[in-house]
This record gives sequence, structure tokens and C-alpha cells, in this order.
Amino acid sequence: MNIGWIAASIAPLLVSWIVIGLLRRSRFANLLVDVPNERSLHIAATPRVGGVGVMLGALPALACAGDPAIAILAGCAAGLALVSLADDIRSLPIAVRLPAHFAAAAVAILAIGGPAAARDGLDVVEAAVALLALAWMTNLYNFMDGSDGLAGGMAVAGFGAMAVAATLAHAWPLAFSCAAIVSACIGFLAYNFPPARVFLGDAGSVPLGFLAGALGLFGTLIGAWPVALPVIAFSPFIADASATLARRAIHGEEFWRAHRTHYYQRLVLAGWSRRRLAFSAYALMLAAGASAVAARAMEPAGQFAIIAGWAVIYATLFIAIERRERQAAT
Repeated sequence: MNIGWIAASIAPLLVSWIVIGLLRRSRFANLLVDVPNERSLHIAATPRVGGVGVMLGALPALACAGDPAIAILAGCAAGLALVSLADDIRSLPIAVRLPAHFAAAAVAILAIGGPAAARDGLDVVEAAVALLALAWMTNLYNFMDGSDGLAGGMAVAGFGAMAVAATLAHAWPLAFSCAAIVSACIGFLAYNFPPARVFLGDAGSVPLGFLAGALGLFGTLIGAWPVALPVIAFSPFIADASATLARRAIHGEEFWRAHRTHYYQRLVLAGWSRRRLAFSAYALMLAAGASAVAARAMEPAGQFAIIAGWAVIYATLFIAIERRERQAAT
């Protein structure tokens, strides 16, 4: 196990760091340049090659983690990475991307929660809810990948919390897999911390969102943690994306289109530097991750109290941002 942990801690980081370093200076990077537009926060053209390095660093470790279900999840993530890489290059329509997200979610649910799985299966209603939740997690992580260091930091904090919880539960393949993702994302952050030299791209953010949801569900089904744990761990992204989607839907906006109205984007537009945003977000993410691990040993009432507490915190932060914008406009 010690050798496995050393490999999970070092190999994905090195692979991610080396691959990204090579790609960012290659001709391939020219196909993946993110040119600033009216919906962007960055001002310089930046290659979106980070996701390729993260996936090449993390997914082989997941495939070799020792659990067939996790290997299937790694295969689903690889498929999503390929579809998303094509989207990074040629901008695929949502009619192509969304079915791929639901297909990956469906395969994941069959692998980890279906009748043939070597664990308690999900009933029809639970499977339908899980399908929607996985598809939403896949997309919301992509929506939240819009500022230097943000998506990589959420991966380190969120998957890090799940790695700790899985270790405490002696769920070694799951702990190994989550640690490998953390490691690969640290290699990416070496290039993405503000000021970013590369971006994650859809090829990284989409499969990371999928893996956050799928591994979170997997850990719940095998009894490694309660369902509240991954929700709390990734709540900084879940809260912002969900609140923004609801607000845009209520206002009749085309919420599926790119925009700059997420709360983290509004802070940058209000004058925050990307580095200030990153450090503030990291503090929030680490606090959420720590509270998620603490919730693992609590009764349902305690877990609900933590979720309710975070809901109050996020509502307070969002209201403060809204109020600041109104004051600046007057």
C-alpha cells in the first residue's frame, strides 16, 4: 500500500506537469488557443491543454486502482475527455455534448449502482435522480472553470477530502483514485495558478466534474461516506453554479450559453484580481473539504446542520456580492 500511495502521489503529478509543459509549446497548442472575447475574463490568448495532461496523469492510475467499477468510471471519463477535446478544437453543438454526458452518467450508474453491481443497487427513482445529478455535476464543473486556478483548486480540495474520507474507511482503491486526481491537478496548477499560462479546457473540466459526481456516488454506495460528504466537499462550485443557473432561468435567459454572471466572475469584474479570488476561494474550498470529512462520522442530523450552515454562508456571500454591485451601479 505504501508503494501504491507513493505512486498515486507522485506519478500523476509528474505526468501531468511534463505533458502540459510539452504541449503548451507544441503545434498542437495552436489548435486549442482560448482567444479572449466579450464573455471572457482573461485578456491574452491562452492554450487549453491542461486537461489533456490531467487526464493522462490521473486516468491510468484509476484504471489500475484495483476496482473494476472504478476502471469503468475511468473509461467513461476518458470518453468524455475525447468528446470535450473535440469541442475544444471545433466547438461541438450541445446536441452532441449533452447526450455524451448523459451516456457516461448512465454507464457509471449501471457500473456502480446497477443490479449486477457487487453492492446494494439503486432503485429506478434513485437511479433517475443520480443520472440527473451526475449530468449536472459534469456540466457545472465546466461552467465554473472560468478563472485562473479555480477549477484546479476545487479538484485538489474536493478530491482531497474524498481521499482522506476513503482512507479513514479503508476503501483503498477509492482513496488511491482520489489521491491520483489530486496529484495530477497539482501538476496542472503549476501552470494555471494566477497568472495562468494554460487553461484546463473542456477536456479537463468536464471529466473532472463527472468523476467528482461518480466517485462521490461510488463512495456512498460502498459505505465509505454518507451522501452528504461529496456534496459538502464540492459545495463551493455546486452553490455558485446552481444559484446562477436558477437566477438566469428565472430571468428567461439562455442559461446554457457562455456568460460572465457567475458570482466568482462578478467579483473579478468588480475589481478583484485573479490571485485574490483564487486565495479566497481556496480558503472556502479547504473549509468545505474539512467540514465534509468531519460530517463523515456524524449522524444525519449533524450532516444536515453542516449543509444548512453552508447554505447560509453561501446565501450571505451571494447577497453581499449582489448588494455591492447595486451600490456600484448607483
